[in-house]
Amino acid sequence: MENNQPIIIKRVKRFGGGHHGGAWKIAFADFATAMMAFFLVLWLLSTATPEQKIAIAGYFKDPIGFSESGTPYIIDLGGSPELAPEKTINPEVQSEPTPDTSIQLDKDAVESMAEQVEKDRLNLVLQELQNKVEENPQLQKFKDQILFEITQDGLRIQIMDAENRPMFDLGSARLQPYFEDILLAMADTIKAVPNKISISGHTDAKPYAGTGDYGNWELSANRANAARRALVAGGYPDAQVARVVGYASSSLFDRENPLNPVNRRIDIIVLTKKAQRTIEGEQTSPTPPDAAQPGAAPAPGAAAPTPEPEPMQPRELREKLNIFEDGVLKMDEPNKPQ
Repeated sequence: MENNQPIIIKRVKRFGGGHHGGAWKIAFADFATAMMAFFLVLWLLSTATPEQKIAIAGYFKDPIGFSESGTPYIIDLGGSPELAPEKTINPEVQSEPTPDTSIQLDKDAVESMAEQVEKDRLNLVLQELQNKVEENPQLQKFKDQILFEITQDGLRIQIMDAENRPMFDLGSARLQPYFEDILLAMADTIKAVPNKISISGHTDAKPYAGTGDYGNWELSANRANAARRALVAGGYPDAQVARVVGYASSSLFDRENPLNPVNRRIDIIVLTKKAQRTIEGEQTSPTPPDAAQPGAAPAPGAAAPTPEPEPMQPRELREKLNIFEDGVLKMDEPNKPQ
């Protein structure tokens, strides 16, 4: 028997949950933005200077008067915001100039910073000179005679005599060849800094054996000048020499043994700016305020200035100085009144 009954297929459609909308996303974005702004404000407050905080407070207290008189920006990087009394909407706020936000350094702080920079530069020169002595085989033999140190006046370089190794000929300002090599090797390094130098000569306490008026004072000064000539020959600018002086035996290195060869030495000081100003101040004397200016007319009623005498010729000067010639005291006769 045939079954002609139709087959019915039921298809059930399944649907997901209903759509809840995206309002929560907007709320979360607003919350994240608010948190970011909050942390940004905290960061600005932690890094802002007191002056900038005063400027921010002034802006929120009176934005109209603040912006029209000072700057439209809350934190001004170039100007100095100031309230305008005629524009402000807050009568209780009085205009007071805001302190300048630029860094103000006093004179002592600036000088202290400059001295520290100069000290660091001199330390570098000292290190370079020590390295040059250690690396140069010719100079390494004499390193015991060379002393470097930083003093309050600058970098001091002391080159001293040894027992059997003098820097100069006996009783003379003639340099030994090895001493010339030391000075020539140091000239390049010393001239790399703009500081001027002071050169001084020293002798021991042994009296000069020569005759005449020449003694240890003249010998020490001539030796210091000979060292200057050697440095100039090595390329050091002569204009950078601030002072050349001889001390004889007045400043001994070894005071307990005045005849010690180390007392015979040449001191080269790379001067600090402060020491240089001291030396230059000693060498120049200011003109008195009441001194007559060259070419200025004399004041009415004032006596005419006495003309300066003509400079004496060498022969006349010798005759004036030799007043005890032939055992007789010779004096000029006073001028008779006209």
